[in-house]
Amino acid sequence: MALATVHSRAQIGLDAPAVTVEVDLSSGLPALTIVGLPEAAVKESKDRVRAAINNSGYSFPNRRLTVNLAPADLPKEGGRFDLAIALGILAASSQIPTDALADYEFLGELSLTGELRSVRGGLPAAMAAQRHGRTLVLPDINGPEAALAGNRQVRTARHLADVAASVTNEPIWRTPQQADSAGRTTALPDMAEVRGQHQARRALEIAAVGGHSLLMIGPPGSGKTMLASRLPGLLPPMTREQALQAAAIASISTSGFRVEQWGVRPFRAPHHTASGVALVGGGSTPRPGEITLAHGGVLFLDELPEFERRVLEVLREPLESGCISISRAAQQAEFPAAFQLVAAMNPCPCGYLGDVSGRCHCTPERVDRYRGRISGPLLDRIDLHLQVAPVERDVLLATNHRAEDTASIRRRVTAAREHAAARGHASNASLTAGEIDTHCPLADGARTVIEQAMVRLGLSARAYHRILRVARSVADLAASEVITAQHVAEAVGFRQLDRA
Repeated sequence: MALATVHSRAQIGLDAPAVTVEVDLSSGLPALTIVGLPEAAVKESKDRVRAAINNSGYSFPNRRLTVNLAPADLPKEGGRFDLAIALGILAASSQIPTDALADYEFLGELSLTGELRSVRGGLPAAMAAQRHGRTLVLPDINGPEAALAGNRQVRTARHLADVAASVTNEPIWRTPQQADSAGRTTALPDMAEVRGQHQARRALEIAAVGGHSLLMIGPPGSGKTMLASRLPGLLPPMTREQALQAAAIASISTSGFRVEQWGVRPFRAPHHTASGVALVGGGSTPRPGEITLAHGGVLFLDELPEFERRVLEVLREPLESGCISISRAAQQAEFPAAFQLVAAMNPCPCGYLGDVSGRCHCTPERVDRYRGRISGPLLDRIDLHLQVAPVERDVLLATNHRAEDTASIRRRVTAAREHAAARGHASNASLTAGEIDTHCPLADGARTVIEQAMVRLGLSARAYHRILRVARSVADLAASEVITAQHVAEAVGFRQLDRA
């Protein structure tokens, strides 16, 4: 009887828990049994592994094989354990040395020819392997993302035969190169292309400074989508920690991570037919949804009232907490969801309420039903409400159009964020009630303005705090430590849906 042990990693949310692949070779009728809570794709690996070993120049042992994936209570999914199982069988049958596998962890799906195919979660696995001091071996296609972990002990290979030869003789696998994020923001849409819309440009700048959520109301063709797509370019460059977390989220998603995404703030724009699970994530094995894929960036919801109401309500908790917890009978997962919500809607069902041409024939009751699809508690959690008017014809047709570009605005945003960071908190939008009392000192005139606004508009306590957070961002743009009446008045002006 022979026993071999190989190290690998599973994928549970953003975690990559260790999995020990034990292969026992014993006498008896030829058979291959996989135990340890494997799902269907893992059970099917026996056929892939058998063909891959035979087609890689090695022989599949004609004896009884038992493969145990430990710990037994951890669900195992996908073809990520194929490479570890194949190497365990080769080691148990003395075709490669068992001791040579002790310092490595292996991930990779096998084709029938022995080629290594990509797996999800290469970056979280590389970060976990680094913490445990082991070298991670995975397919070539996963190499660039795994290298982002800064772990020099990452190796990639193209074929099962390459991995087996590398642990036996002279290593022929490769060390992947880390991606470079320099200049990535230059490819984003530019604010210089936006004509007119001075108030909307100002609102985007304030939103970028404080990380505030924004709702734009305007007729079709007024530029709401165009404006929203330019917000990621106004945000300061991501730190390495932020970029690493965003890359890890993309790595475990269905679409996977692409190197050109490194250091670029995400912009997600799901269709209004998306379900609640599509937004928050889920599945039998929890996977991230749109709000997690937008972490560190922007989630844009166009045609907001067209989303189902129960779908929109799932946004209320992550807008406050910046994370989402998904619980299933077998496991639980927590995903980060610190995104900026930018939403757009028409003023009425036809979209032309208030148009001078008189195209709108919507009754007041129909308009109320349309806007009533968005609940008051959700609107209360959106910091900025903005009316976006159509661009005037002479502005649109002007040949000498000049507007401030994204780079210039981003410099002001970065300076304002540094001003806020000097106070010791991450973003103005995330200020707690206690931090508001500390970091939002009001001038005498400012206190009078906000008291009058609360009385006349009937603002809730949440709306009061959100006005102060927005006013703090306006003051940071002006490099002012004290919030003045002008700052509060501008913040109140962006609560337009609080009016009758």
